[in-house]
Amino acid sequence: MSKIVLKRIYNKELPDGYRILVDRLWPRGMSKLRANLDLWAKEIAPSAELRKWFGHDPEKFAEFEQKYMEEIENNSYTKEFVQTVITALKKQDVLILYGAKDEEHNNADVLIKYLNKEINK
Repeated sequence: MSKIVLKRIYNKELPDGYRILVDRLWPRGMSKLRANLDLWAKEIAPSAELRKWFGHDPEKFAEFEQKYMEEIENNSYTKEFVQTVITALKKQDVLILYGAKDEEHNNADVLIKYLNKEINK
């Protein structure tokens, strides 16, 4: 059974799978060739305002998670994004990639929770 895998895009060894970058901004220093993406889903990333407000401050993460979940639920792209993930999972693992240094307090972590909830309905 295929699974969703959360990985930092800068990791040296990334497993095989359908590769989706879920950041609004391109990761600094990462070439498009090395990233080898199947999809750059910047539309599903947090809004610029929310991202700037959060500023990767772990103390703001609980509130960021709540606000970002609301953005995901109200995003016109979400349904298409979830369907893309479901379709890719039928053939292979799906790698959700992000650039943040903090591996526990980032938008991809929130998005994975949302995806798991939607896919396992």
